[in-house]
Amino acid sequence: MTDGSGADVFAEFLRELKDRSGLSYGVLAKRLHMSTSTLHRYCNGDAVPADYAPVERLARLCKATPEELVELHRRWVLADAGRGKKAAAPTAGAATQVVVSEVPEAPQASEVAEASEVPQVSEAQPRHRRRTALVAAIAVAGVLGAVGLALGLPSGGDDDRGERPAGSVSVAGEDGAGESASASPSPSKSSPSASPTATAKGEGKGKGAGAQASSVPSASSGADASAAVPLTVSAAPYSWESPCSQRYLIDKPPGEVPPPPIEQDAAAWVAATGAVSSGEQYVTLTVQGTGEETVVVKDLTVHMAGKRSPVAWNDYAMGYPGVGCGGNVPTRSFTVALDATRPAVVPEAGHRDFPFKVSESDPEVYYIRADASAYDVSWYLELDWSSGSRSGTLRIDDGGKPFRTSGNNGRPAYEFPLGGDAWEEGDGSSS
Repeated sequence: MTDGSGADVFAEFLRELKDRSGLSYGVLAKRLHMSTSTLHRYCNGDAVPADYAPVERLARLCKATPEELVELHRRWVLADAGRGKKAAAPTAGAATQVVVSEVPEAPQASEVAEASEVPQVSEAQPRHRRRTALVAAIAVAGVLGAVGLALGLPSGGDDDRGERPAGSVSVAGEDGAGESASASPSPSKSSPSASPTATAKGEGKGKGAGAQASSVPSASSGADASAAVPLTVSAAPYSWESPCSQRYLIDKPPGEVPPPPIEQDAAAWVAATGAVSSGEQYVTLTVQGTGEETVVVKDLTVHMAGKRSPVAWNDYAMGYPGVGCGGNVPTRSFTVALDATRPAVVPEAGHRDFPFKVSESDPEVYYIRADASAYDVSWYLELDWSSGSRSGTLRIDDGGKPFRTSGNNGRPAYEFPLGGDAWEEGDGSSS
């Protein structure tokens, strides 16, 4: 029985899927490469997975429908957000306690001796305590000063380029010229984070010379907090539609390439091997409002950052030969033909197109499948939003760099046999 919290509602849905599948916790855990106790905790509401990937794999094993996949992701987002709010509360209380206990004027020696309930306190001990309190107060003041200085400085300067996590989101400038926030004449042009896991550096470009985006005040500007971007975007650049369809091009021989990872470790595996998405790239976007107000997600557009001949590297498949793969096309699915002269974000057949509406309690998940065969393409997305009289544009990319997808026609293909210990030559099929 649940108490209505995000974690309990999420766990209840997981249990429904598990019970309907007829599979035991042990069987499911083995197929998901996790412990039975961990899976049991997820389904009981005792824990919320830090990553959505194992949850989606569980749902697919239980033959969840596209609608159920979307609903499960929505519940996971709310459960994960609720966990973050609970964790923040003790931290704030602890900080208050430190400041209150350390900042007041140091007590006199007689007061310290009386309050400590120690029979005998030497004069040296009260002096040591006063000195400790003074040092602590200076340290607290130094920390607060550093925080104030950091908030007063405009973000997006050269010093922090390349520091964004995977799937970063940037806020376009008010003039639409795409200048970084460090070049802005006033603090009101600096860009705060647009997502808990995505730092907004203000490097995004507008949708042309005449593009407009609302000004986003910095935390130190004294502006009303309601002027901040009213939604967050979390991007997963290395999602897999299915392991069988996902391939990567790597400029290394098979003997130097580690075995294929599970999906949740794909980003780290790509970074370690210098891999480039081969043939297609599957990007998952989770968009959620930051309050009760409704935010309209007006459009999602793709922009080219570069187009070259495909890389002449080896092609490595993530799926295992002989192991069946497949999956339903989830709702809110879109395709991007990167080889086109003007690529566009197009809904899958039978699916709705933009606009959509989001709020804090009603997030949206968009699945973007971008394919390339004739070129090696660098690209990024821009999301246009509006809320009341405000509007803006968010740039979505891969950790401050464009996404990169390359054609793989004619490249040597390799597969990793299930239970094997080395890559073997494959047929190069991506389906």
